[in-house]
Amino acid sequence: MFRGFATLNLYADDVLAARDWYAEVFGVEAYYAFPAERPAYVEFRVGDDEDEIGIIDRRWGPAGAGGAPGGAIMHWHVDDLAGTVARLLALGATEYQPVTAHGDDGGFLTAAVVDPFGNVLGVMHNPHHLAMLEARAEVPAA
Repeated sequence: MFRGFATLNLYADDVLAARDWYAEVFGVEAYYAFPAERPAYVEFRVGDDEDEIGIIDRRWGPAGAGGAPGGAIMHWHVDDLAGTVARLLALGATEYQPVTAHGDDGGFLTAAVVDPFGNVLGVMHNPHHLAMLEARAEVPAA
């Protein structure tokens, strides 16, 4: 049974620069680095579920992985899609997919950028995510 993603891994030639860029994007510092002094891996916990995002030195990436952006896109729910995309672009990302509406009602909106390290970062306004958060808030604590 799939229960949610455990860790999203991104790759960078300069892990320290990527760590600093994502700390600015997420508004939190990485909580883990290995090794501590010149890390080959750093990890953040982000969002309502403290989802994990790890940044790995590209030298340790899968054999045969291409350096060009592409493949699957994992979308993060954001409350202000247009504002988030504008902020990511201002921080040095480049557009990969413009804001795009999905479905008949247009309630699902996605966009994606390429971070300065060559990774695709998807963002989304997702009514389903908001409904899940609302339902959690209604459940009394045990």
